[in-house]
Amino acid sequence: MKQKVYSRDIILVLAASFFYLASPMLVTPLITGFSGSLGASAALMGMIGGLMNLCALFCRPFVGNLADRVSKYRLSAVGAALMAVACLGYILASSPAVVVFSRIVNGVGYACCSVCMSAWLSNLLPKDRIGSGMGFYGMMNALAMAVAPAIGVNIYQKLGYHMAFVAALCFSAVILLVIRFMSDKGEPDNLPQQGGRQREIRLVDRKVIPVALIIMLFSLPYCATQSFLVSYVETRALDVNVSLFFPFYAVVLLVLRFALKSLFDRLPFWIFLLGSSASAFAGILLLALMKNNAMLLLAACCMAGGYGIMSSVCQSTAILLAGPGRRGLANSTYYIGLDLGMTLGPVAGGFLFGNVELSLFYPVLLATVPLELMTYWCFRKTVRQARQ
Repeated sequence: MKQKVYSRDIILVLAASFFYLASPMLVTPLITGFSGSLGASAALMGMIGGLMNLCALFCRPFVGNLADRVSKYRLSAVGAALMAVACLGYILASSPAVVVFSRIVNGVGYACCSVCMSAWLSNLLPKDRIGSGMGFYGMMNALAMAVAPAIGVNIYQKLGYHMAFVAALCFSAVILLVIRFMSDKGEPDNLPQQGGRQREIRLVDRKVIPVALIIMLFSLPYCATQSFLVSYVETRALDVNVSLFFPFYAVVLLVLRFALKSLFDRLPFWIFLLGSSASAFAGILLLALMKNNAMLLLAACCMAGGYGIMSSVCQSTAILLAGPGRRGLANSTYYIGLDLGMTLGPVAGGFLFGNVELSLFYPVLLATVPLELMTYWCFRKTVRQARQ
């Protein structure tokens, strides 16, 4: 069993999963400023910043169906190639229109890789190791989200936008190189069809919808924080170093996921939900009461124990609920919930930042915690099936 969990193919998929996320994450903190340098208005800069995730949101249902029908190697290769083309578009862009087109291409490629890599890995794992295996997958994603933006900003400050985009292009190319060495090409499962008919195309997996709603609610306050923490601190004139929050969050998340890896497969969903809900509640409350760096860092720890842990737990639960042959669709349904949270979080944050007393910004976001618990309570019978 140990040999299966740490096989060469699994290590290669984990490596590829780092690079597929590192490529767009390297670009994300730079793309709005780059668009502005080409003459884009402030509104267009904002639209360009969110366009990749919006495009990925609409592509995921179709990619999820494809991932259950064609080789995951081929679909991942197409996704990596599209991300490379997008990076080449950034490098050659002479107008905001080219950047817009490249962001759309990047969104399609990102959707292909994100759904395929997670489904591919889940198929390689034994059923009783899916939780810990997806925990490692989440660790690689967290590492990419922490390291890639720092690399991008560093290269931009020293060599300019174009060299930073060349680095993102190299990350995309590495994906193609890594997956070529996979012995398991992720061919679709040949499951028997009812009445000899082909499986119908579905946009979402109904069993996974409750889990998608839960991760949406967990991601909403985190993404609102991601977008408005700097403005919140500046407007309230707080004496804290905001730049410490996200790197510290990433480090704590890596430690937590590694420490809990054996528990992901043994404990039921509701235990993680209660623990992460309490942790998320504490993190949001600490941000509301924040006065110094110690409270900021403690809030980052709690956010890691909330949204950070539940992202892995929800994804592994989605895979278990769907079962073999539908893991591509299960992953796409999970990512739809995550994308909605990533989209609605900044929208909700913008509304609160501009329309309510700033001291109420985080207390209002606390409402997401009871909604998470209510969602689980309404669908508890469906979610419990994952661990049976």
